[in-house]
Amino acid sequence: MEKLLKAVECSLAASQAARETVEEILKRGADTAIFFAGAADHPKTPQGAEIQLTPQDREFLRTLSIRPDSP
Repeated sequence: MEKLLKAVECSLAASQAARETVEEILKRGADTAIFFAGAADHPKTPQGAEIQLTPQDREFLRTLSIRPDSP
């Protein structure tokens, strides 16, 4: 249980650090984006497969001020 608690605390701290970094980038007038790479090159990935975001993925991206549904 202690190991799990420590992992959760580290995850929350990392999320906060990422959020602050994205906010600083936006303040400086730059834009942010996340690109997913590598999955299409994996031998078990079906040809033409699209990455599907879970509701949890979308919420995490929103906490970083990233709109996951933007083109």
